[in-house]
Amino acid sequence: MFKYTCLNPIAEVGLGNLTDNYVKTDDAADADAILVRSAAMHDMELSDKLCAVARAGAGVNNIPLDKCAEKGIVVFNTPGANANGVKELFVSSILLAARDIVGGIEWTKENADNANISKDMEKAKKQFAGTEIMGKKIGVIGLGAIGVLVANVANRMKMDVYGVDPFLSVNSALSLSRDVTIVKSYEEIYKTCDYITIHVPLLEDTKGMLNKAAFDQMKDGVVILNMARDTLVNDDDMKAALESGKVAKYVTDFPNPAVMKMPNVIATPHLGASTAESEDNCAVMAVDEIRNFMENGNIINSVNFPNCDAGVPDTKGRITVAHKNVPKMINALTNVFSDEDINIAHMTNKSRGDYAYCIFDIDSESTQSLADKLSAIDGVLKVRIIK
Repeated sequence: MFKYTCLNPIAEVGLGNLTDNYVKTDDAADADAILVRSAAMHDMELSDKLCAVARAGAGVNNIPLDKCAEKGIVVFNTPGANANGVKELFVSSILLAARDIVGGIEWTKENADNANISKDMEKAKKQFAGTEIMGKKIGVIGLGAIGVLVANVANRMKMDVYGVDPFLSVNSALSLSRDVTIVKSYEEIYKTCDYITIHVPLLEDTKGMLNKAAFDQMKDGVVILNMARDTLVNDDDMKAALESGKVAKYVTDFPNPAVMKMPNVIATPHLGASTAESEDNCAVMAVDEIRNFMENGNIINSVNFPNCDAGVPDTKGRITVAHKNVPKMINALTNVFSDEDINIAHMTNKSRGDYAYCIFDIDSESTQSLADKLSAIDGVLKVRIIK
């Protein structure tokens, strides 16, 4: 029996996939697993019982990843589950940036009582005139699940699409339209494109990456779209770029007090994944990840531990070990099995940075005594008996 808690409302279509082996609790300290969307977890006390956290969404900046890793708590996210929702917001955003649709709508509201609105609008509309996007150059920074969809839809809108991603995966590359030009550096995007849209995670080396140095390399009158993360853009530098005209429009899904005082900003209130479909997709994926981990010990789509998948256990026992990625750890772990005269039928070990994870399929049932001996090894973070 597993206990779980939800720190935010999670779509019932996902929770409905939990079996009778899962019981909901309102006490996070009593939970084996946590499902979360935007709730801040950095100040939470993480119990020793907690095994997994699943974020129903892509971003995990509300979760203390290192703190979780040090306690052997695996953190999952749901990459791609909300990708179509963000892509569709991009489509509306680039059209709002190219043509002053917002200004035009406001004009009609202001003239709602104007008996001559039909006549007056023919004179007024020229102040809201814009440009078409067909044939314009757009740079897509980050070609993950969302970036690929954005690049492909921009290509279908007859834009000249350039993409850059230093960590471009094989799957993403295969999913891209062959008409998308892949470049090797951000600088090529900056110098070439009329529109630039960013779709990268928030990391130390991406924080504030769109700054004065980047803007100085861009075309005058460039349009920037940010559907990814607030702090990928340096607010002070963006303000200066907008005031000088270097950046003609800034479209962001992340309004903040500084951004809302800038000229030529179009802001939406974090609507990227705010569709019924995206919320359902994220909930289903998050629950599937939790179930696979809790029931089989497999890790898929973790952000602080390596992916490690050994399928459904078909031996008498399975035991998993989250541990520090240090020399001689595998020897120390396998020696415990040897000392207990237990045969390892299959072992899967994966590492990621400072952390690693092992799945041991054994020819006898796992025991608490075995788990305790593995837990006693220096550098072991958490041991779980799966079977």
